[in-house]
Amino acid sequence: MPTTDAGRCPWCGTDPLYVDYHDHEWGVPEWDGRALWEKLILDGFQAGLSWITILRKRDAFRAAFHGFQPEIVARWSQADVERLLDDAGIVRHRGKIEGAIASAQAYLRIEERVGFAAFVWGFQDGRVVQGNIQRPQDIPAETETSRQMSKALKAEGFTFCGPTIVYAFMQATGMVNDHLITCPAHERVAALAQTGL
Repeated sequence: MPTTDAGRCPWCGTDPLYVDYHDHEWGVPEWDGRALWEKLILDGFQAGLSWITILRKRDAFRAAFHGFQPEIVARWSQADVERLLDDAGIVRHRGKIEGAIASAQAYLRIEERVGFAAFVWGFQDGRVVQGNIQRPQDIPAETETSRQMSKALKAEGFTFCGPTIVYAFMQATGMVNDHLITCPAHERVAALAQTGL
């Protein structure tokens, strides 16, 4: 059920796709490792762009990346990079495409060792941080936790995962609840925080 317009976080504007994303996805805790990896990769592709640009291309990304199955992406070659560079449906950036392949390989190593979901959620002991944000200008661009996670992801072989990208990832996947306290989604998302790994 969609939230009402009153008090909604202003960043999503009035674009129906963006509003639906805000109301039903953003901030909802995600505990599935593959889904977390997909979101992190898409956040990396967003670097230098707006999220609505990626959101509009998300279905094309999912098709091009075989449903973001890291087991498939990790085996891709330079021929696959060239194929994706010809795909007008996605963001055609060689470094980001090559980075996604390297990140798939890193994901598989982490998944085998400890589980990717456990790895990223472990930076805050598997708990959702309730932001209790009153004004948009009070939302941080990065935090100490996002800096630590960024450093650890890079050490594992991930790319395009600086502290700001990682914090956006944390917000989107519900590791932090940064819906404004006036937003109807804030309380709903806060209630979902009880699930956990």
